[in-house]
Amino acid sequence: MKIKLKPGQQLWFVSDTHYNHSNICRSTTEWSDKSNTRDFKSLEHMNSTIVNNINKYVGEDDILIHMGDWSFGGFDKIEEFRNRLVCKNIHIVLGNHDHHIRKNKDNIQDVFLSVHEYLHLTVIKETHPIFHSGGKLSYEFICMHYPIASWDNMSKGVIHLHGHVHLLPNQRIADGKAMDVGVDGNNYMPTSLTEIISIMNKQPIKKLSLLKDHHETNELKTSKIESVYGC
Repeated sequence: MKIKLKPGQQLWFVSDTHYNHSNICRSTTEWSDKSNTRDFKSLEHMNSTIVNNINKYVGEDDILIHMGDWSFGGFDKIEEFRNRLVCKNIHIVLGNHDHHIRKNKDNIQDVFLSVHEYLHLTVIKETHPIFHSGGKLSYEFICMHYPIASWDNMSKGVIHLHGHVHLLPNQRIADGKAMDVGVDGNNYMPTSLTEIISIMNKQPIKKLSLLKDHHETNELKTSKIESVYGC
């Protein structure tokens, strides 16, 4: 997919909002171990914080790429969450919990501009023609809900964006050109194209290496990377 940003239009990424997920919210969880839950005083407190943070930064005419695990708590919450966001241009890369969206129940995919399992994204951004770029900047991304070890044109500096593992703020940036854009690693806020490029320009080209994460084991502890939430 190719996106050509209009003058003044911004591109944002977000993942793992888990809107209305009661078990991920500390005040409403039924999980016996609450240490890895989100510290909100109520489910609506969590929902409104995520909604307000997205609306604060992502304008009506901006573009938002959501990297999966959109909402919980019933089919109706998918559209409820969508209706609370002011952005008109939302694309989604499906996560492991987006069952109703994947099956397109009641044509729910229509609330998004596009729906993907895997997204090879090219972004064109206009600049002033006097710049050395000749008036355009181009960025290329491989977007998937899950982190992958190797991706198309990785050796040429293509950036991999993902969610799923709920990495903490000091862990969201990989050793190479890969990044977890989930809300848990960014104070429940979306991440801008500008921030991603600024960070990734400093990163080497390197194959992504992750230890076995908690989705594949009954234990939440790992020796180096601490991913949180069994979801």
